[in-house]
Amino acid sequence: MAITATMAEAQNDYYKAMRAGKREGEILPNLDDILKEKNIVAVREVPLGLVQIPSERIVGTKTAGRSSAFSKSFKPLLKENTEFAYKWMALYKAHLNEGIREPIKAYEFMNKFYVEEGNKRVSVLRFFDAVSIPGNVTRIVPPRTEEKENKIYYEFMDFYALSRINYIWFTQLGSFAKLQRLVGKRPDEAWSDDDRLDFASAYNRFRAEYKANGGDKIPITTGDAFLYFIGLYDYRSLDDMTAVELKEQLAKSWDEFRLLTTDESVELQMDPTAESEVKKNFFARLIPTSTPKLLVAFIHEKNAEISGWTYAHELGRMHLQQTFEDQISTTCYDNATEENADDLLAKAIADGNNLIFTTSPPLLKASLKAAIEHPEVKILNCSLNTSHRYIRTYYARMYEAKFLMGAIAGAMSKNGKIGYIADYPIFGMTANINAFALGAKMVNPRAKVYLEWSTLKDHDVAKSFAENEVHYISGQDMTIPGEPSRHFGLYRDSENMPLNLAMPIWHWGKFYEQMIRNIMNGAWKIDDTNDSTKGLNYWWGMSAGIIDVICSQHLPIGTARLVTLLKKSICEMNYNPFSGVLYSQSGIVQKNADAVMDPEEIITMDWLAENVIGYIPKMEDLIEKAKPVVMLQGIDNPEI
Repeated sequence: MAITATMAEAQNDYYKAMRAGKREGEILPNLDDILKEKNIVAVREVPLGLVQIPSERIVGTKTAGRSSAFSKSFKPLLKENTEFAYKWMALYKAHLNEGIREPIKAYEFMNKFYVEEGNKRVSVLRFFDAVSIPGNVTRIVPPRTEEKENKIYYEFMDFYALSRINYIWFTQLGSFAKLQRLVGKRPDEAWSDDDRLDFASAYNRFRAEYKANGGDKIPITTGDAFLYFIGLYDYRSLDDMTAVELKEQLAKSWDEFRLLTTDESVELQMDPTAESEVKKNFFARLIPTSTPKLLVAFIHEKNAEISGWTYAHELGRMHLQQTFEDQISTTCYDNATEENADDLLAKAIADGNNLIFTTSPPLLKASLKAAIEHPEVKILNCSLNTSHRYIRTYYARMYEAKFLMGAIAGAMSKNGKIGYIADYPIFGMTANINAFALGAKMVNPRAKVYLEWSTLKDHDVAKSFAENEVHYISGQDMTIPGEPSRHFGLYRDSENMPLNLAMPIWHWGKFYEQMIRNIMNGAWKIDDTNDSTKGLNYWWGMSAGIIDVICSQHLPIGTARLVTLLKKSICEMNYNPFSGVLYSQSGIVQKNADAVMDPEEIITMDWLAENVIGYIPKMEDLIEKAKPVVMLQGIDNPEI
């Protein structure tokens, strides 16, 4: 049965709306003035047809004519005895008696809507908290610029063409493409009606709980928070969460949402001596009084028998156990997969471990979920540039070693053609490639680095190198235990037996030893004193002894001496590979000859050096195994 309204009720609610509008103290902006202020003259108009316009994204009028009649939230401002007020009240009664069905007419600019016809309809419907309002919409497309908001808008238009969804917005580049992936869609796959209904249900559930929890007080969009949440807990899992479970998970993730408020959300600790301020003995807080030793767990993606990476971390664990034999006890858990990583972490916690190291980037998501559920356990993940409040991350400045190996390759290659095999296009990888290329160019100005990716689908790396007459190759960083292959480190390929020239070394034992010492002497930064808008990432290098380069006796004496000199300069912080004038494939990157790139710029670089022959692959070009890692830590590049 329709709800009827009397004129007295309409007058009373008009008066309430008018008083609220006057308290706001601002009138509606109008699109004509906005376009004039932005000096946008030559615009392209695209009819979108009948659209369900998100009510909260209707922000103004098309022209200045009616903007002064409404407050910034479309509340009426004119007195109750005016013709305007009587028409508003008539619409009020019509909405309650039969519903307002006639669409408004509006313009969309930068995913905000400006009303040309139907301002009073919008005012009445927003008074009744309408979620969306039907309207015939014309889009005004701005010219492309280099401004971040403009780039995000162009990404939105691509997303809208596939999904017809206009009620979600982000503050970071690449987010719309990431959303497309997280809901299980290919980059160019259109959404069905069922897809849109399912998404609306999931998003509105999240939105309601997020706002009820105080989400409007955090300076990010609801879309930013939603994207993070489904990246951690998976989009389809929202269907299985009860209202209570969703509320609990949101509350536990709140500090993670705060990290999204700034572009610089990671605090990099570049040297072990940086944690020198002792506030209190954190070791006692980690170890319950009933436990005689600190229990430390290592969770590996593979095992030491088949993985050189895991073997290196196992050497680190054994070094740690030997160094602190009477004070700690260590355990390793092998073969963690996407399917069982959550269970392995739960078992490690149930076994009483106070400190857990997960030793590869693919274990980041499971590590974070476990840390959110168990804040009493300290968890560190071996990955780079991940901004999380509940866990810390650690890695090594491998680009320093790659620079030395590039210098060796440049000195040894007669034709100047050098191969480089990379795996995942993730944070840090591009720095390794570019440092290698810069090292090669330092000793050989004609050196060209042919970049190949081992994670590409249907691609023969060896064939590509052979076709380009590449004989000196930088391959995998370490040997696989039990395998006789010599294709590791920097090697010269040949039909008989590859000749190894140099190899980077990870000294994880030194890192783990220093972390335990930091805990024991109280130098570990206590969580409640750390900046709540930044995650902490340990990024140590040659100066800390975490990485090194072993050179073959087959190197010429002069080349070996050059490596020693460069290594000494890097360790003493007298030289950085990313200093001076730098060129990418598309032009100059750093103009100042005295400049040195910031650590954040090195980690997040999304360009390739001018002497690199190759590209950063797109997500759809990668094998399935690589995609989860790249989705978590992929380079912020529109091509991915």
